[in-house]
Amino acid sequence: MARNKITIVGAGNVGATTAHIAATKQLGDIVLLDIVEGLAEGKALDIAQAGPIQLSDSNITGTRDWEKTADSDIVIITSGLPRKPGMSRDDLLAKNVRIVKDVSQKIAEYSPDSIIIVVCNPLDAMVYTAAKVTGFAKHKVMGMAGALDSARFSYFLTTELGVSAKDIKCVLMGGHGDDMVPLTRFTYIGGKAVTELLDEDKIAELIERTRKGGIEIVNLLGCSAYYAPAAGAAKMAEAILKNTKTEMSCCAYCDSEYDAGGCFVGIPVILGKNGVEKIIELDLNGSELTQFKKSLAHVKKLTEQVDTLL
Repeated sequence: MARNKITIVGAGNVGATTAHIAATKQLGDIVLLDIVEGLAEGKALDIAQAGPIQLSDSNITGTRDWEKTADSDIVIITSGLPRKPGMSRDDLLAKNVRIVKDVSQKIAEYSPDSIIIVVCNPLDAMVYTAAKVTGFAKHKVMGMAGALDSARFSYFLTTELGVSAKDIKCVLMGGHGDDMVPLTRFTYIGGKAVTELLDEDKIAELIERTRKGGIEIVNLLGCSAYYAPAAGAAKMAEAILKNTKTEMSCCAYCDSEYDAGGCFVGIPVILGKNGVEKIIELDLNGSELTQFKKSLAHVKKLTEQVDTLL
């Protein structure tokens, strides 16, 4: 039986780490592609040599040649400029639109039946770019954001409450930015709502740290985060390739749901072999809906800018 084929575009920190996690999980054979001579080849060889230690038999290929990516089941786009200190995600828009446009054209040419997971920023706008350029069915194009944002919120809750991350279930909605919407009413720790365990001020503090989680790491490292984003992308790929019907938050196309009016934005979904198989509609209250609409308006403003750049 043929094995799954995963192409990861961009062999920088996020792309290479995603490849390593995917290989460790034995999700399939992996093609790591980058325009920088020797970068993808070298990192692929290093990851491949870790295989015998980790008992992974995934084939890892590093290349600059798009032909080697042909007929991929999943393509993960990590290429694009990362944030630097003092930059917002939006500051990357114009340059990363050009990069994602070129990559998306190549994906459509070489892997027209693939499912796309976008990781680069500004996330929601880059998902829109990939969908528009490829013309793929909307359920087959999505972005890794909610998995990362949920993980950050969960981590801060584990440290505050001294519980296992396995006991935490949380939902984040909206754009991947400072106006993302962690839903405390739908956040549970061992079956108890977080509002029963922490006071409003502490919850607000953790939400703000979650929203600023990316820039906190940028300021410490001088570059964007990569371990957690890579783990989020690999988790999404695993859900699709193994058809696990996993519930998670991600950037997906939302039309009548949440009255979004046709936009790629962060929402809770079910992921399976067809990509985004179902959108989970939560019964948001007035405050939650207001926050979501504010974030949605920001995302739509960015996608309008994308239209002027394509």
